[in-house]
Amino acid sequence: MDVFDGIEIAGTALPNRFVRSATWEGMATEEGAVTPELTQLMKALAEGGTGLLITSHAYVRKDGQASLRQVAIDDDVLLPGLRGMCDAAHGAGTKIFAQLAHAGVNANSALSGREPLGPTETQNALGTKVREMTEEDIALLTESFADAARRAVKAGFDGVQIHAAHAYCLGEFLSPFYNRRTDVYGGSVENRARALIEVYRAVRKVTGSGYPVVAKINSEDFIDGGLTPSMMVETALIMESEGFDAVEVSGGGGPIARYSSHRLRSQAPDGEVYYRDAARLYRTRVKKMPLMLVGGIRSLETAREIVREGLADMIAISRPLICEPDLVRRWASGNTRRSPCVSCERCLEMAAEGRGLRCALNEGADSAAKE
Repeated sequence: MDVFDGIEIAGTALPNRFVRSATWEGMATEEGAVTPELTQLMKALAEGGTGLLITSHAYVRKDGQASLRQVAIDDDVLLPGLRGMCDAAHGAGTKIFAQLAHAGVNANSALSGREPLGPTETQNALGTKVREMTEEDIALLTESFADAARRAVKAGFDGVQIHAAHAYCLGEFLSPFYNRRTDVYGGSVENRARALIEVYRAVRKVTGSGYPVVAKINSEDFIDGGLTPSMMVETALIMESEGFDAVEVSGGGGPIARYSSHRLRSQAPDGEVYYRDAARLYRTRVKKMPLMLVGGIRSLETAREIVREGLADMIAISRPLICEPDLVRRWASGNTRRSPCVSCERCLEMAAEGRGLRCALNEGADSAAKE
């Protein structure tokens, strides 16, 4: 197998095994509508050769908004913009999945105007009190994910990814740090996975069989008392038995985690593949559900090694595609120079400043060219 070989997810053919891992772009309107700027970004990524694009975390309900100018998928009025984004990807021969999300504890009430909700009552990193969700709240959230999936299908997305990583709501349910419930949604790994499984079942009823439904989960939270790699594997086994079509494994438990790309890079061999050990553990137990592996992959040589060794089925990359949207096409052409991305985080800082997602290295080069 090679990274440039095609692969299928639930019958949906992908031209290669490269995945654009979902990244907050900060390019939507204040109401969450897709802008021409965001559509153009998807077009550039599609033309750049990446086999599958996953959009940034689109909130399924307003109280789940996390970030400034974040994409929304909570209202049918948003469908024209979402459809245009899909058309841009399809026009370049690339598949596109919508990432469905609710920020839970880490929702930004200043942006949403709504009360944050989570598995257990707490205070979030912004200092806002978070209310513990009732079983009715969980049922209503499940309906919101299903409604969002219906919109994704209607807009023309080729699949959906349920966001259950990075201390977002469903990932918080999976984490014993965030989830200290004593009812059927807390305690054991099986109980903590219950909210995710209920969302999956509701989404599957909407999409029907043969439509890719995947998820993103943490390998670990990097928080004392949080999700561990062994818990991740137990969760993945439950997901496999339910019928998830693939899983993307990442890491990090939100703003309070002992986590940074710089720290992870310093600990990884050659500064790449942050979650290599977690992927190996996954492979020892999970035999059927395809694995997308993200985290610090910067060279074609490493990407090929991962696939050829069977460590993962697909290579998910994020920041390198911010730096160089046509990275995959360049590699395919024979120019195998390593990605110049240094994980400086300036791209996300600029998005937080309201300037949209862009690479500081490229911006510096553009400024120099104008001088």
